[in-house]
Amino acid sequence: MDHASYNDIAEWYDSYLRENPIYHEIVLPNLLELVGEVHGQTICDLACGQGWIARELARRGAHVRGVDLAENLLELARLYEEREPLGIEYLQDDAQSAYTQASASFDGATCILALMNIPDVEAAFRTVRRILKPGGWFVFAITHPCFETPHAGWITTDEGTVARTVGGYFYERFWTSRNPGGVRGRVGEHHRMLSTYLNTLIATGFALEQMREPAAIGKRAEQVPGESEVPSLLFLRARTV
Repeated sequence: MDHASYNDIAEWYDSYLRENPIYHEIVLPNLLELVGEVHGQTICDLACGQGWIARELARRGAHVRGVDLAENLLELARLYEEREPLGIEYLQDDAQSAYTQASASFDGATCILALMNIPDVEAAFRTVRRILKPGGWFVFAITHPCFETPHAGWITTDEGTVARTVGGYFYERFWTSRNPGGVRGRVGEHHRMLSTYLNTLIATGFALEQMREPAAIGKRAEQVPGESEVPSLLFLRARTV
């Protein structure tokens, strides 16, 4: 299957976000807890997509600027802003450079479930480091690199329990899932080892503050029971040093 871009699947992705419980039951609560109090802060939502995270931050009193490469997603974000004015500005830009964003201009930054789609993660981290003020915070979420590998899958053991099989962890590469109904089946992603993310984060001037590996709950646990035993997502909070 030829992989599409987020620009190609903008309408589908907008619906997918609204209908898939993992985003509301797992992603949003963990993100907001890691971010903490944001009232009055200036935040860049990098690779913001159709603005769902930017809107949640703005509703909590933050001054938010969303940046994304996909113009079709930005058009949807701007439509949401027209319906519910929150003062969010959306700009088209590449997360690997963000040349439209001034250095040291943000108190914090978020990048939610997007770093896996960015070819040069070091460039993205350096961009975040550049646009943050001294001591600024950075919260991001990725598919868990230890368990969401190109050759991972679910099995049921002889005892009837669900387990995760993992293969190809050490082979970093771009891959596309054979499941056409999900995001990775449409746009693919870059698999990287956990150590690659952490070492690159540290090398680009960040100190790791907190990590989260949430278990699935509610409807998501019903959909994918194994995710109540093995995490599919990883959340991290870091600060510039």
